[in-house]
Amino acid sequence: MLDTSNGYYVLSKNSSALQPFHWVLRAPNHEVILTSESYTTKNAAIDGISSTRTNSPLDIRYQRLTATNNSPYFNLLAANKQVIGTSEMYSSTQMMEVGITAVKKYGKDAALQDNA
Repeated sequence: MLDTSNGYYVLSKNSSALQPFHWVLRAPNHEVILTSESYTTKNAAIDGISSTRTNSPLDIRYQRLTATNNSPYFNLLAANKQVIGTSEMYSSTQMMEVGITAVKKYGKDAALQDNA
């Protein structure tokens, strides 16, 4: 059984999509805290998880943004500045920072649930 006490990644495949693989990072309460881009191969998606494990503890890798409707959100960036994952839209900057803290806490050591 998957240990979700330190958060977990869920790797999925959508067979009808051109880039069918993606993943989400979930907190122990099962809430999605980061969503990946879409990938053409399973290995590329797994590489994205690996990059998240490496970059999530580093505050410099977080791009804090505001959507057109003024909702705060963030992107997690790789060292090459490419977006690894994107958060949900938050109701406040304070709640966005709580989300970043959760990704920092769980992103490095989260288990992997492979549904692909």
